[in-house]
Amino acid sequence: MALQVSNTVEIPDHEIEMSAIRAQGAGGQNVNKVSSAIHLRFDIVQSSLPERIKEQLLALQDSRISKEGVLVIKAQQFRTQEANREDALARLLALILDACRPQKARRATKPTKSSQRKRLDSKKQRGAIKSQRQAKW
Repeated sequence: MALQVSNTVEIPDHEIEMSAIRAQGAGGQNVNKVSSAIHLRFDIVQSSLPERIKEQLLALQDSRISKEGVLVIKAQQFRTQEANREDALARLLALILDACRPQKARRATKPTKSSQRKRLDSKKQRGAIKSQRQAKW
C-alpha cells in the first residue's frame, strides 16, 4: 500500500525503507530485548515525487536530511513496532505536506509615526540617565 500525499501524488512502498531497531532510553527489559523502534529511510532524490516537491524538501534546513538527500526518521515513542511504523510514516507525510505548503509572502511595512516617536523618546531618556552618571569636574 502506497503512502498517499495528495489526490495526485503518492509514494510507493518500495521507495520507503523501514527497518526495526532497538529503542534507546528507559523501558527496562522490553527495550533491551525487543526491536520495536523503526528506522525509516527515504531517498528524496531517487523518489517518484514531483520535482517541485523534491526541491522544496531538499531546501529545508532539517538535520534529518543528509547531504545526499536521504531523509532518516527514527520512531521509538511507542512500545509496539506497528505503532512506531505508523508514527514514522505520519511524520514523513507531515514533513512532505509542510514542504508543499506555499510560504506566506512577507510584505514590507514601515514603522508608525508614534512608534518612531516612542523609540526616540526612550533613547533620549536612556541618554539622560547615562549622562547623569558621568563625573562632573
